[in-house]
Amino acid sequence: MSSSLLFFFSFLCFSISSALAANVTYDHRSLIIDGRRRLLISTSIHYPRSVPAMWPGLVSLAKDGGADAIETYVFWNGHEPSPGNYYFEERFDLVKFVEIVRDAGMYLILRIGPFVAAEWNFGGVPVWLHYVPGTVFRTDNENFKSHMEKFMTLIVDMMKKRRFFASQGGPIILAQVENEYGDIETVYGDGGKPYAMWAANMALSQNIGVPWIMCQQYDAPGPVINTCNSFYCDRFTPNSLDKPKIWTENWPGWFKTFGSRNPHRPPEDIAFSVARFFQKGGSLQNYYMGGPFITTSYDYDAPIDEYGLPRLPKWAHLKELHKSIKLCETVLLFGKPALLHLGPQQEADVYTDSSGNCVSFLANIDEVNDKLVVFQNRSYHLPAWSVSILPDCTNVVFNTAKIRSQTSIVDMVPENLEATMKSPSKISGDLQWDIFTEKAGIWGESDFVKEALVDHINTTKDSTDYLWYITSLHVHESEDFLNGGSKAKFMLESKGHAVHAFINQELQGSASGNGSVSTFKLEIPITLKAGKNEIALLSMTVGLQNAGPFFEWVGAGLTSVKISGFRNGTMDLTSSTWSYKIGLEGEHKSIYNTDGSNKVKWISMSEPPRYQPLTWYKAVIDAPNGAEPVGLDMNHMGKGQAWLNGKAIGRYWLRKGPRHGCPESCNYRGKFFPDKCNKGCGEPTQRWYHVPRSWFQPSGNTLVIFEEKGGDPTKITFSRRRVTGVCGLISENYPSIDLEGWDKSTKNEDGAKASIHLKCPESTQISSVRFASFGNPSGTCGSYTHGSCHYPHSASVVEKACLNKKECVVSFSEVEFNTMESCADVTKTLAIEAACG
Repeated sequence: MSSSLLFFFSFLCFSISSALAANVTYDHRSLIIDGRRRLLISTSIHYPRSVPAMWPGLVSLAKDGGADAIETYVFWNGHEPSPGNYYFEERFDLVKFVEIVRDAGMYLILRIGPFVAAEWNFGGVPVWLHYVPGTVFRTDNENFKSHMEKFMTLIVDMMKKRRFFASQGGPIILAQVENEYGDIETVYGDGGKPYAMWAANMALSQNIGVPWIMCQQYDAPGPVINTCNSFYCDRFTPNSLDKPKIWTENWPGWFKTFGSRNPHRPPEDIAFSVARFFQKGGSLQNYYMGGPFITTSYDYDAPIDEYGLPRLPKWAHLKELHKSIKLCETVLLFGKPALLHLGPQQEADVYTDSSGNCVSFLANIDEVNDKLVVFQNRSYHLPAWSVSILPDCTNVVFNTAKIRSQTSIVDMVPENLEATMKSPSKISGDLQWDIFTEKAGIWGESDFVKEALVDHINTTKDSTDYLWYITSLHVHESEDFLNGGSKAKFMLESKGHAVHAFINQELQGSASGNGSVSTFKLEIPITLKAGKNEIALLSMTVGLQNAGPFFEWVGAGLTSVKISGFRNGTMDLTSSTWSYKIGLEGEHKSIYNTDGSNKVKWISMSEPPRYQPLTWYKAVIDAPNGAEPVGLDMNHMGKGQAWLNGKAIGRYWLRKGPRHGCPESCNYRGKFFPDKCNKGCGEPTQRWYHVPRSWFQPSGNTLVIFEEKGGDPTKITFSRRRVTGVCGLISENYPSIDLEGWDKSTKNEDGAKASIHLKCPESTQISSVRFASFGNPSGTCGSYTHGSCHYPHSASVVEKACLNKKECVVSFSEVEFNTMESCADVTKTLAIEAACG
């Protein structure tokens, strides 16, 4: 190409980009994009928590759900694994992710941090930075500030080079510096506020052409917008009258670490919180992780669904909410607000503009009682803890407690591991397992010896989860417990996170902390032999602390080791001579990938050993059938790690949650809190572990499992997550207006009838009707029951409309329902559960 043509095309690209450039400012009411105030719905997709092959689908799903923007953190420790060594490939390909968002026609909110918390290892800060002498994180410390500014400038320059900021024609409309610092600023004493102000001013000096935000930063200076993170942000007020009300994290649940229950925030309450936020002047709301688009994490303490797969709650209900809010956008942004009290705990926020247009939100914040309220001479039914949206101050198009959209029944359908065929004449081969067993204790040479117990994290620097503590103990033949006397007792204390105790190569017991308290003790009876006894303690971390003041100084590892029962009392081994070995042999040699696999001697067998600790298992398998998301079912394993084709599926731990504290049903009414709506009591906190489809080859896939405690690998299966049924429930007092075709000239006709829309996934159809009742049924999807009023032919009406169809509509106006003469005083409800097959 000639230089003149090259110049022409370069100029053309620049001209097109410049034409798309957007001026992003703000006032007290909202962001202003190219002179237009905007109400914005956003949702978080953290790019490293999924894989690039999933990004287009996740972004498309967000857009289809009514989101205008994608919000993501930037993960410093993933991008700079060692000083000056930068990585932006595979799931850390930030540029590719931004391009996908841009090409989908969506905005992007880039939360650079670079401290992010995010339930991410070390809050996103590189571990190596902790070991730079004189460094203290997140305070007025020159080392930390220097490295932080260097990384932020790197990211900003990368975005500028590719013209990703809205001022350059790109999708980025907001950027964030720091994260949730305001709540702990005072803990840092004299270094707190100067650091926060430095961070803000350093960000402003980057001249990115779009506003900066700081969440939970109550003293955010000048043009930096302070924002809210919480379950509810309707009462949040920015620290300046000229800043808009922005909600950077709407928490759809409260996610705990291993060993805890998994609460699920009801969709009615999520919708309530969003409606209240916009009712009270909110302008931008973002669903944080655990919301509609969270994908499985590859790091500690990550919020994931009960299947370890992309989370999909009743997003259709929120999609209707978004459409309803957008119907009100212009009046909300330019109208004059007025607050009316309709009764105890009932209120209306009414917005009117100069043209006479009117929007209202009717709220009932009573946590128990439904109310019938009168607004502008009309009666409206408001369930407890709900908001109704009226885009014309007359017609209700949405109520947060009345779910009109279908609910899907999701099951994990097991599929046994299938061996790759051994020869063309063999249709399928028997599954062959290769086994390699780790030595409990020193493999090779010890890394160092010390007469003390060392801190785990300071020793491994998070290069591995594992650290061996090894010592020996000589027992005299005359000790009572060798002759059937009292048992020796082994006692261990640790700062966290977990330990397996081996004596003479035999696993004696295990212990761990939990998500709230990482410290723990282990006290177990043990058997010792006369003479030398080798004690090998495998200390383990499960990721690192991700938040809190001075979080980088929180340690892990053993602090005390004692054995009681000797003639002379308790023997304290804490200050004994300890040998140390960092990591595992198989891990050190990377035997989970092709190159490393040949560095050890595997033993092949068709029946692998079961319940054997410190064992590596390897099998060559076919990809599971279908196209649905895949989870590795580890229900019969203990604790360890897994890889497919050399890619880390992650840690697994079949630790069971507490047996009590899970209600039979979850009441959405009232404020959500961390222990509300717990699920899975007495069950593993996670059973299925997501394996991205893009990681599979058609055949010849190598699955490697490292099992620490012992499990049954023959019972490992893949499970495909499938929608096996759909439900719908609607009452005659539910909004019946079609949001797609609604306009302000529409009148609410008394004869309008509500309908249930059911739709099965691709390649399936409604194969049977499991439940149908027109009357006053109760319960939830999967557990509907007949009430005192029931039309006996309800099922046949639904079967006529739906059976053997991919989708169907069942309306209250069905002729058969109109023949029902009984229960005249009952508010009629229709509930349906159908199977998809």
